[in-house]
Amino acid sequence: MSVRPHNSYDVIILGAGAAGLMCAGVAGQRGRSVLLLEQARAPGEKIRISGGGRCNFTNLHTTPANFLSENPQFCKSALKSFTQQDFIALVDKYRIDYHEKTRGQLFCDGSSQQIIDMLLAETRKGDAQMRLGVSILSVNKNESGFVVATDQGEYRGQSLVVATGGPSIPKMGASAFGYKTAQHFGLKMVAPRAGLVPLTFDVGMLAQFKDLAGLAVDVAVSVGKTKFEEALLFTHRGLSGPAVLQISSYWRDGQDVVIDMAPDVDVLAGLKQARRERPRQELATVLTELLPKRLAHMAADRVAGPPRLADFSDKVLATAVAAVKEWRVRPNGTEGYRTAEVTLGGVDTTELSSKTFEAKSVPGLYFIGEVVDVTGHLGGFNFQWAWSSGVAAGRFA
Repeated sequence: MSVRPHNSYDVIILGAGAAGLMCAGVAGQRGRSVLLLEQARAPGEKIRISGGGRCNFTNLHTTPANFLSENPQFCKSALKSFTQQDFIALVDKYRIDYHEKTRGQLFCDGSSQQIIDMLLAETRKGDAQMRLGVSILSVNKNESGFVVATDQGEYRGQSLVVATGGPSIPKMGASAFGYKTAQHFGLKMVAPRAGLVPLTFDVGMLAQFKDLAGLAVDVAVSVGKTKFEEALLFTHRGLSGPAVLQISSYWRDGQDVVIDMAPDVDVLAGLKQARRERPRQELATVLTELLPKRLAHMAADRVAGPPRLADFSDKVLATAVAAVKEWRVRPNGTEGYRTAEVTLGGVDTTELSSKTFEAKSVPGLYFIGEVVDVTGHLGGFNFQWAWSSGVAAGRFA
């Protein structure tokens, strides 16, 4: 029987987050010797804080259409090979109680720590080793595999899996380490940017709706042909809430965001009826039947018309409808990585096998999870990507 050299493993995984833990469990249970290296003092920190501490661990309605990538086809193989139902089966196996919120989002009844404990139990089944609080100094490849130099010593692995995420939420220790590693090995990148992030406005725009801070309303928000119907929240910096976080992943500098503040209402028909039946009323008064009072007054203030509805021409009515249904705003940016839930962009998928996640030009090198140019919508999709990509690499690394 051959004796394994000290600090030598079949698979070294950089990052003990969602994707890394999932990969470690699968690889270890295949009989591979696995080492997880994590810079944080505890594994799964993003899992722990997610979903208000209850972890929105997947979404019942996950499909490839819920993901953004320069290559929309890339995610299909992994999502098909390990589905949301497969992850739910694992959760059920560990008798973790959960519930569905809106739009297929699944949350733990208890704590997100249950998901972390489940993943750690899976890694123990495969005898995976873990080192926490590790600073990685360098990563290199030689004829026998990969050499990872750290402040706790040097480790060698036949395969290396990079599961270090992106730079979103830096206070959690997030960094661009995975991107630098990809570039070190000559892989192409898709320029990263903050995703699922609040939008900000300039001083002039903020002055227009400073009185609305803290107000939430159900809206339809669109950029180009992409639209989301969820809640919007006015903030002291601009706009947030699920609808805005969703659309932020599609928004680019210089684009308008179009907000329909009454998505399920025929505002024109309502205004025409009010003009017939209550001609002496003012526009703001009528709009308060459709919108919160502060929002109704702001919309009415953007319409240059006579005081009473009786004197509104059809053209002015159309302007009033547009003020409610097509409010166009132009953000001056986002709140950036500081509050972004995910990072868009990352390792170019043309560099990777969609089946195994191995780099085509560097045998034995794998990239999984958020570090790859695949980003999910809000609502459990990014965790499902972590599980699916982690399993894919774990089966082959």
